Amino acid sequence: MKFRLIYPRWKKLDRQTEFHLPPHGPVVFAATLPADWEVEFIDENVEPLPADAAADFVGVSMMLTSQMKRGWEIADHYRRRGIKVICGGIGTMLHAEETGLHADSVFLGEAEGRMEQVFDDWRNNRLKPVYDYFQNHPPTEIIGDARRSILKRDLYNYKGIQMVDLVHASRGCRFNCYPCCVSYLGGRQFRPRPVEKVIAEMAGIDNNRLFVVDNSLAQDRQWEIDLFRAMVPLKKKWCCHPIEEDDEVLDWAAQAGAWYVYQAIFDTSDRIRNRVRRYHDHGIAVEGTVLLGLDSHTEDDIKRLIDFLLEIELDLAEFTVLTPFPHTRTFTEFEREGRILTKDWNAYTADQVIFRPRHMSPGRLQEMYAYAWETFYRDEPQSYKMFKLFKRVMEREKTDGTFRPRRRDLIVSRFGRERADGSAEER
Repeated sequence: MKFRLIYPRWKKLDRQTEFHLPPHGPVVFAATLPADWEVEFIDENVEPLPADAAADFVGVSMMLTSQMKRGWEIADHYRRRGIKVICGGIGTMLHAEETGLHADSVFLGEAEGRMEQVFDDWRNNRLKPVYDYFQNHPPTEIIGDARRSILKRDLYNYKGIQMVDLVHASRGCRFNCYPCCVSYLGGRQFRPRPVEKVIAEMAGIDNNRLFVVDNSLAQDRQWEIDLFRAMVPLKKKWCCHPIEEDDEVLDWAAQAGAWYVYQAIFDTSDRIRNRVRRYHDHGIAVEGTVLLGLDSHTEDDIKRLIDFLLEIELDLAEFTVLTPFPHTRTFTEFEREGRILTKDWNAYTADQVIFRPRHMSPGRLQEMYAYAWETFYRDEPQSYKMFKLFKRVMEREKTDGTFRPRRRDLIVSRFGRERADGSAEER
């Protein structure tokens, strides 16, 4: 039997360098499917959806709000052809009722230990409209290796550089950040996977560069140390979301190959300044994830924030506009105050102003978003900052003997050698 798993296309951030990482949710889900099913994976971001409907059963995996309308179109397309469709993923969990109008079945929650029953129901023509395992989490001990064999590897590269592979070491998040829906989706309890299972999965990935996609690694100090210590022999180079602000933890992270971190930056406080400095002191680069449009932000605040990012020598920055995604505190508050301007989910791309800001007009915040990108990357374009980040990781790989040159890596390596004085820019 053939199961076609589809990941709908979605729009990248305006002004962001265009590249695509191999998606994580679909390969984790695929690992839970019955072994006797053939799985065909289509990532619509890197390849067209086949014109044929050659599948016995179709799954649509949606991560982002901005994927939802396209996912519903795809589901409708197959259902018109008499093929059953099941939808899942965290986007589906945020938009469950609407998704139910377009799918034969909606799966809510984490899939481990549950898909055999779903596929048995399909075989016996008793597929349920909803499989609700929301907040009913399986034990992390049964989470297996993601099924990366379904990926078409040659489609995931940027100018010849193979993109990082995604892996997760935990689920859930004990924090409850204002604009985030993770506490709704995965619960407020930190749920680490057994370290030995994480290490085994990482060791089996044929890629030296990884993205550890956990919401935050800074949730259990001893677990972090145990994880990083066990990662050292792998000699992987990896990026992640925040690490504990602790010198021992950071030292182990650096030894384990920490390449750079995504660090949320909301203000110009000494706490942020010191946090970025401590990452840099341990040889770990920082990409700031910078949210614009908080109720505390005025135009002058945003200008000061951009100046601050340049002052602290942030390696990269990704700017987004505050977006009231469903099931966040932001959505609840803005809905109550009548500040949400549209519920066209295609506009929820985090680069469009779809609410009324507190201290400026929507149009002016949109202009400030453009100002942030233009000002931060005025002297060094984003492509050049990315080049410097890749050059740094290749130098580390050469030092520990893990460098595997590819066509574009050779170009970057040669460019770095010929322009060692730093005078040239790749534009």
